[in-house]
Amino acid sequence: MAETLLTPSPSALTFLRALARDNRREWFEENRQRYERTLLEPLRALVDEMDARLALFAPEFVGDRRRSVFRIHRDVRFSRDKRPYKTYAACWLFHRDAGRTKGPHDSVAAAGYYYHLEPRRCFMGGGVWMPPSPLLRRVRDAIVEDPEGLARAVAHPELQRLTGGLDEDEGELMKRPPRGYPTDGESARWLLYRSFTATRDLTDAEATAPDLPDRFEEVCRALLPMLRWLNSALGYPPAERR
Repeated sequence: MAETLLTPSPSALTFLRALARDNRREWFEENRQRYERTLLEPLRALVDEMDARLALFAPEFVGDRRRSVFRIHRDVRFSRDKRPYKTYAACWLFHRDAGRTKGPHDSVAAAGYYYHLEPRRCFMGGGVWMPPSPLLRRVRDAIVEDPEGLARAVAHPELQRLTGGLDEDEGELMKRPPRGYPTDGESARWLLYRSFTATRDLTDAEATAPDLPDRFEEVCRALLPMLRWLNSALGYPPAERR
């Protein structure tokens, strides 16, 4: 009897490497069962496990096995790159109110948690990545009103220990605060961010180890104050119970 995988295993990375070498519909269809066995079902199991854990300490965040796992198919309609499949897998744990109208991983309406599986580029974390202008303005207005609130959340000792603070990838930081906002004071440094995410890099072995849910829960707990601050700014309140 085949073993039921509760989290992605090293064989998931083996599949992704093979897909990167032969990114064709014919190859994928020949290996669809392998994809479902080594990637899709383990990711769904991880989502189920994290949903149960989040219910105990962050009940407004949920995982849905049908909607949390990202599609493997690429949207190539407006891309010069016509390869049909992504060469990574991922899942998104989202605020329950933000996920009511559309697929949560197609929306940046609220901050959530993220797990990314890709050979030699695995990580987990959370936040809100490159929100559209109306949502970014909400966060920036909240920063001006309560700069110490975000600062305290980001300074959380466990967040700093596990992630080092907010991500500062190229293109996600402005050189000066946006027009119409303060250029000095406590809020100025936070107004430079276009994204508000914090991530923990994982080795391939860590990302596919049996204790992955424990690692993910640790990160989720550390990031919770930041995610709750961001979601309050976006109009999504915390919850005391499911």
